[in-house]
Amino acid sequence: MSQPYVLVLYYSRHGATRKMAEAIAEGVESVSGIEARLRTVPDVSAECSAVSPAIPDTGDLYCTEDDLRQCAGLLLGSPTRFGTMAAAMKHFLESTSNLWMNGALIDKPGAVFTSTASLHGGQEATLLSMMLPLLHHGLVIAGLPYSQSGLLETNTGGTPYGASHVAGKSGDSPIDKTELELCAAQGKRVAELALSLKQT
Repeated sequence: MSQPYVLVLYYSRHGATRKMAEAIAEGVESVSGIEARLRTVPDVSAECSAVSPAIPDTGDLYCTEDDLRQCAGLLLGSPTRFGTMAAAMKHFLESTSNLWMNGALIDKPGAVFTSTASLHGGQEATLLSMMLPLLHHGLVIAGLPYSQSGLLETNTGGTPYGASHVAGKSGDSPIDKTELELCAAQGKRVAELALSLKQT
């Protein structure tokens, strides 16, 4: 039987959210008995027909319904777009009604993460809005507890609602040490919860 996995599902335009997803995946894989599966979603086009290839030219594979159905836990990441998730992620989530109707994600742990250009660019609003579809799917939301000292020390990203990063106006500010630690801690927490909930 294959090992359970936490799905780290993200959308990234300039790479910051992807780097966060990779750090979160490392946190997941620091827990014995579970692995991380990195997946992304295609861009949304103004064209009425699909224009993205079935398999991306570079990076992680696109998420499938089975990736979601079979996961033991879910971490959902998107850059902030005017205080909410990017259209590509929202579009993908709106296609998951079949999983919702079948209760496929009920009682699995879920968490969210984001990246913004500025410190007050809507990180917390985005994280909270990303929780809404997870709640509708019946996931158990896991935030970042204040036992993570980085939440009190950060001068950049990091919230109790989920890991975050301040990418800067040009989107090229590196993810700092505290942000990386919070990403890893969030991945580890969801992995541990996934294993605990799977045993009950």
